[in-house]
Amino acid sequence: MAANRINIGQSDLKVFPLVLGGNTFGWTSDDKTSDAVLDKYVEAGGNFVDTADVYSAWVPGHSGGESEIVLGRWLATHKNRGDMVIATKVSEHPQYQGLSAKNIAAAADESLLRLGTDYIDLYYAHFDHEDTPLEETVEAFDKLVKSGKVRAIGISNYSTDRIEEWFKIARENGYTLPVALEPQYNLVSRGNYEKNLAPVAKREQLSVFPYFALAAGFLTGKYRSAADAEGKARQGMVADYLTPDGFALIDALDKVAKAHNVAIATVSLAWLRHRPQVAAPIVSARIPEQLPDLLASSMLMLTDAEVEALNKASEPFAK
Repeated sequence: MAANRINIGQSDLKVFPLVLGGNTFGWTSDDKTSDAVLDKYVEAGGNFVDTADVYSAWVPGHSGGESEIVLGRWLATHKNRGDMVIATKVSEHPQYQGLSAKNIAAAADESLLRLGTDYIDLYYAHFDHEDTPLEETVEAFDKLVKSGKVRAIGISNYSTDRIEEWFKIARENGYTLPVALEPQYNLVSRGNYEKNLAPVAKREQLSVFPYFALAAGFLTGKYRSAADAEGKARQGMVADYLTPDGFALIDALDKVAKAHNVAIATVSLAWLRHRPQVAAPIVSARIPEQLPDLLASSMLMLTDAEVEALNKASEPFAK
């Protein structure tokens, strides 16, 4: 049984309740492997892929846009553009830094070329750039929607004040309102979202798509002690979680996972889906074999008692 699709905010975009992150495409996943990951995701009913123009500029020899190119080739080969919802982002590409009107217009055109399409379903302001007047940024995004190049607008990595200011500007000028918010949020990173962002997301009816959903792998249960992370590539990224509180949370996740006969990662993602305003978590898979446990989260329904147990076990990370 396929998971039900859900609307993004007030838009007419309907998406699968698990977003496939495209950051690995053309980086840790070569073209063939990326295609296999995309194929397996779609076979399971998935239709929503999240990328960015900056992926993967951090890799030596890369210039940014590699993920979009891989995704664009896959779309062209499968001739399924109309079946997919594609999100990408602007502000961090080395050649298109910032959120000036000129930069947004140019970056969007470049993303369209790399993706091999004439429209972007959901276009995010990736990171706030306060050196550009927000009025200019909001108007530029609105122009993309009115031109037909973008179907809906999203905001990522913005403060509550700046999100509220965006909506104020948009309403005062009759501009298109954002429908999506992409923040960092998971069981070991709760405070900022729950205290600051969730209220504005609810007020403005924003669908929330959390990234870093598995906290660099910590929320898969692969680290049961500090020794497990020794010498690993992500040791520094998970160091803050390798504490008694962190391991107690993994124990709580393990208990729920065993009750449902699923993986810990499945429960971690399902918990996010049960949170206020969250439409779907974003997850990446380096190889297709990693997908089944992730996809299972789209169907897993936790009991109220299980959600409360996980809330309590993760309280130290809710500050």
